[in-house]
Amino acid sequence: MNYYPVCPELERAIGLLPHADTTGITLLMECDNIPGLQVLSKDNRWGMVPPIPGSIVVNLGQIMEVYNNGVYRALDHRVVVNKEKERASIATFCYPSPSLLVGPPTQLLAATRLPPIYQTLSNSVEFLQRFLSHKLDDVVAFIDTLKL
Repeated sequence: MNYYPVCPELERAIGLLPHADTTGITLLMECDNIPGLQVLSKDNRWGMVPPIPGSIVVNLGQIMEVYNNGVYRALDHRVVVNKEKERASIATFCYPSPSLLVGPPTQLLAATRLPPIYQTLSNSVEFLQRFLSHKLDDVVAFIDTLKL
């Protein structure tokens, strides 16, 4: 669960720093219809994701980006605070089984006739260990360290 209190000085705070989830899939329920989730577009601009009452936001994470060989990307996103209203959200993080290989399946590569762009890791535990050992201030994004 995430809680973002009212922030009268928006220039002095951010709700959640920009990042891409490492998960397979993230399910996000935004409470009370208060906007705050933003995604980074291809032209490097932040856009607000308008909340839809009763809906769940589905976000693909970096493990899924590796599995689908980069066809679908894990979007960079952030949360901004609100000047007048508090905001809450509930996130559920879904990971593949620890015993599964993390890499583009041979069936996908055969069907698309594309070469793999990501290396295959022995399992999702190795993926998470490599992510946790990656320095956040590194110039190279974590997902790019997995490219062949």
